[in-house]
Amino acid sequence: MREMIEQLIEARTQLFVGNKRNNIESLKDNDQQLIQRKKELFQKRSAEIVKCHAKGQIINKVEKDDKTRIDYKVHYQFLIRQNKNLYMEEQCEVRRAIFSLNKLQADDASEPISESNHEAMERGFFEESPRSFTYNRLEAVRYAETWWNSYNPKYKKFNDNCTNYISQCLHAGDAPMHGYPNRSKGWWMMNNNWSYSWTVANALRWYLSGSQIGLRAKEVSTPQELLLGDIICYDFEGDGRYNHNTIVVAKDFQGYPLVNAQSQNSRMRYWSYEDSTAYTPNIKYKFFHIINN
Repeated sequence: MREMIEQLIEARTQLFVGNKRNNIESLKDNDQQLIQRKKELFQKRSAEIVKCHAKGQIINKVEKDDKTRIDYKVHYQFLIRQNKNLYMEEQCEVRRAIFSLNKLQADDASEPISESNHEAMERGFFEESPRSFTYNRLEAVRYAETWWNSYNPKYKKFNDNCTNYISQCLHAGDAPMHGYPNRSKGWWMMNNNWSYSWTVANALRWYLSGSQIGLRAKEVSTPQELLLGDIICYDFEGDGRYNHNTIVVAKDFQGYPLVNAQSQNSRMRYWSYEDSTAYTPNIKYKFFHIINN
């Protein structure tokens, strides 16, 4: 079974850099379509995947009757060439393989982007006056690069950790917390407690749209206007409820953002997320430029 999983990883790796569909039956059509969509996204940017390296790690194995379930993590590294520039994009995914009588029955990826829906006053703001600050973009990006694929033990970790990670990056850039202990007000995490805006994607989107003190942002019209350390919010279904956030850590040759994120841990990923399993044609974005207070 371990050998079969290694073959699956190798098949995906080869398909990322090859032009033909892989003939391994166990590589599902939707996997191949997703890989093709990622390649087409690069082509639209006048970029290409030069090399792809992937490493797998089994994280759980359960045997019951004649079936075996194996959860495993794959860490992809893509060497990207755009014009004469090279950069490394990284992405992790957790997959679940089901075997019956040593034969592969299923192999599916999980991309837990949407955070739990909290019944909260997501548009409320705490009206105390936190200290003024100058946003340190370098430190925010440095934190994003350090922890994109691991978890700072100083903070609580959630199953869907994307907004918690983004909040940590913002705080590393010296954005001040405020609002404790009211979870529906302000933006904070302390004493094993936290505001909804710290951990819930839609709540952070509303906070950035309306905050007048402490951490503040200006909404801009295009991703090209964003600077390093700025934030992009994603509404994959286009229903008005935003369910993912990323932080800008670099710009590509054409001036478009490359972003880091968690839940499906990613580094230097192209901002549009058209290569995501969560992507739909109805997707909407919010672009937030962090401003000093």
